[in-house]
Amino acid sequence: MSNGRTVAIVAGVIAAIVASAYLVGHHLGTDTARLGAAPTAEPPAGEPRQVAAAPRPPAAAPPPPVMAVQPITGPGRPPLPAERGGPFGSRRTTGTPEVALTFDDGPDPSQTPQALAMLRRHGVKATFCLVGINVTAFPGLVRQIAGDGHTLCNHSWEHDVRLGVRSRASIRADLARTNKAIRDAAPGARVSYYRQPGGAWTASIVAVSRELGMTPLHWTVDPQDWRKPGAGSIASTVNSGTTRGAIVLLHDAGGDRRGTIAALRSILPNLARRFQLCALPPGIDPPRMHGREWPLKLGQI
Repeated sequence: MSNGRTVAIVAGVIAAIVASAYLVGHHLGTDTARLGAAPTAEPPAGEPRQVAAAPRPPAAAPPPPVMAVQPITGPGRPPLPAERGGPFGSRRTTGTPEVALTFDDGPDPSQTPQALAMLRRHGVKATFCLVGINVTAFPGLVRQIAGDGHTLCNHSWEHDVRLGVRSRASIRADLARTNKAIRDAAPGARVSYYRQPGGAWTASIVAVSRELGMTPLHWTVDPQDWRKPGAGSIASTVNSGTTRGAIVLLHDAGGDRRGTIAALRSILPNLARRFQLCALPPGIDPPRMHGREWPLKLGQI
């Protein structure tokens, strides 16, 4: 074979090898790219192509709950607000599930200590509505009532049923005089409530009592123990008529109250099994949070 022919054959072989290498590399690169890509399904002819929805941003976290702060009652303001249904806005209920026992017309040197002893025995706090002339006669009993943790209530200077129809100046003088006597007997004690004798409320006496920082205090349950119906009748009326939030009217003075004292032997354990018995809440101390503070009890403003 001539040299020229040999050179031509060698050159052709080399060109064929180079061309084959190029084709193999081209196919390998295309397959590798296809393997790295996510497979996609082609929709049938005539149907719209589906596009994946964009991921939704995470939902915003809900705002933290805001705790409502109620205005403080403060010095010189009534502990409980006016109540719809009470005479002229006076309180008929505690405003909470608690039940409040109240005792009128004291203090009395014989019957008040008996009532206090029974309340102490059952671990019950109550509210005592005090008559001014009795306060000045028995100041030691007022100190004992306050010392036992009971709430104090003004019941006028001399149990004046007609006080509400007198002038506002006369009403104010009567209530202020009684408050002073109570505070003189028990220094530092709060007088947070006023109860009108006979429940003879008027707009004037409700307004004046509030101006003096006292909640006008009516009642829910009245066994009319002042009529002396007997211990059984008193206990039956109170035990059957008391519901959540009731204010119960009783008497520890103003006459012969032996029936009421005897009825307490049934009333106290009966109500204590069914309800939480409480003294009505006193006013709140001066504020510590820029004029606003949590109430001592629900229902206070």
